[in-house]
Amino acid sequence: MTHPAGPGDDDSGPCDDPEAVAREIADAIESLTNLWSLAAQGATVRLSLHQLRALRVLQTAPDLNLTALAERLDIGLPTASRLCDRLEAAGLLERTPHPHNRREVRLALTAQGRRVLADVAARRSQALAAALAAMEPEDRMLLRRGMRSFLTGYDLAQHNGSGPEPPPA
Repeated sequence: MTHPAGPGDDDSGPCDDPEAVAREIADAIESLTNLWSLAAQGATVRLSLHQLRALRVLQTAPDLNLTALAERLDIGLPTASRLCDRLEAAGLLERTPHPHNRREVRLALTAQGRRVLADVAARRSQALAAALAAMEPEDRMLLRRGMRSFLTGYDLAQHNGSGPEPPPA
């Protein structure tokens, strides 16, 4: 893994080539992903990344049915069903009948599922805060500003249709 700026390096040069910057950011994201994963593994209930993603989706969009969850996770229905079976067996998810369509089942987090997500979020925040605390205050401010700018650029690219192409079917 390369680091954007090593000791003695400065970024005052003309290295604003989007491809080069993208490679540096990809390396940083890989480190952040590792930090994220390790923090999640320290939670009271160990979850796979797929299980954690499913819980997060249900946290942000409660009462989805299995088909909608599978679509949001970009997985097949049988895989989503097995995933929900495991989450339900762990007491993190409950299935309830849809009030107006008896053939449909709604998926919802249990109180335990919400507690596990809160625990994971707290552990991730602590791990990230520790990494940020090791940075110089000015660098933290620049990172924050850069992330805000990135999110604005990302939103604009998505809005203008110039975001990444979907993978072929």
